Amino acid sequence: MKNPSKRIIHLEVCANSVTSALAAQDGGAFRVELCDNLHEGGTTPSYGQIAMARKLLKIKLYVLIRPRPGDFLYSDIEFEVMKADIKYCIEAGCDGIVIGILNADSTIDKPRCTELVKMAKQKGLGVTFHRAIDMCADMTRALEDIIEIGCERILTSGGKSSAIEGSNIIAHLIEKAAGRIIIMPGAGVNENTVADLIHFTNAKEIHSSARSKVKSKMEYQNDHILMEYGESDEFSFALTDVERVKNIIRLANG
Repeated sequence: MKNPSKRIIHLEVCANSVTSALAAQDGGAFRVELCDNLHEGGTTPSYGQIAMARKLLKIKLYVLIRPRPGDFLYSDIEFEVMKADIKYCIEAGCDGIVIGILNADSTIDKPRCTELVKMAKQKGLGVTFHRAIDMCADMTRALEDIIEIGCERILTSGGKSSAIEGSNIIAHLIEKAAGRIIIMPGAGVNENTVADLIHFTNAKEIHSSARSKVKSKMEYQNDHILMEYGESDEFSFALTDVERVKNIIRLANG
């Protein structure tokens, strides 16, 4: 029998489509981070994806605001694109946005991040700062800067390729945050790592894509062509898996 006083660990699912977002909801996820191009670290999804996700989801919907893959040092034009995307998220009725802008020296770009946070918060949207923090030279300083600009949450792998590798840093950030902001581990969070990650870090929220490969239903498959550079299989794709979502939540709260 579970201890009724035991805290509940919430799962945010990084969903690469409306289909994945609905699977996250069906699996019991607390919140969806909707994005595109996960193989490139994630970019802002299309207006159509955002609109349909908002129409169909009953759980919280946050949208990634990232105009391109690569670093987090953005031009003035890219910054204007980010503001336009946030404006649409507000109009669409999203619950929040996910942002991150750095200076060339890997510190937080406080003026521009603050502008985006204010845009969102004045319309009632929450703001998560994403894994751009993992590219900062001084993550403790970055933590304080992100708290100062008004974000409610930080998604981080502790400056490592996976959250389990960065678990010591994540635990340090949670201790330093002292309840002022939520620290949410993400990257490589799955059925094999989630329980240890919660134990090591004492995190209250976790982030996972919980994806599985889905085979194409195409009857004819031309195996002599690659439509995208670097892709080895044109006839399968990854979607969030309802059962994986359920299992990760179960193991996180075990």
